[in-house]
Amino acid sequence: MTVAAAAARIKPIDPPYEREVEDYLDKLMPPGIEPLKLFRTLAIHFDLASRMRPLGAGLLAHNLIEPRERELVILRTTALNGASYEWGVHATLFNDLSDDEIRGTVPGEVHAWSERDALLLALCDELNATARVTNELWNRLAEHWSDAQLIELLMLAGWYRAISYVINAAQIEPEPWAATPW
Repeated sequence: MTVAAAAARIKPIDPPYEREVEDYLDKLMPPGIEPLKLFRTLAIHFDLASRMRPLGAGLLAHNLIEPRERELVILRTTALNGASYEWGVHATLFNDLSDDEIRGTVPGEVHAWSERDALLLALCDELNATARVTNELWNRLAEHWSDAQLIELLMLAGWYRAISYVINAAQIEPEPWAATPW
């Protein structure tokens, strides 16, 4: 899973930004915070980035699952896919989890998870390994989450797998302030 650090294959755009790009980046970041390298890389294809924003923002802010559960899925999915950039950003900025829980999302790390948390990690593991969910796991998940929530969990894991592809293939360099998973 460990990949040697390499220079970015696609350099993120730097200011000054074109007006529409600046407006896009302003929607993604709190005032006074420099836009993430991921967003500045995606902005190279502004039309695609602007179409992606509503789904990404919706998965973070308008969800049916608890923020803590959302972060478990994001951290596990990005860890499984070796996307240390995104894992580090979420571990640093969005965590409703303890340091031990955050570290426990990395495969091979040990943590005593609750049943619900363990089910979320198992979901991420199965989706990542097979792009499917066994009947046994699905039935256990359905005891805790509604069908709408399950769809959201599937989309969340898929979204962050896609984001992992971009991060890894473009070799987006880590944010200097972000946690390091491995």
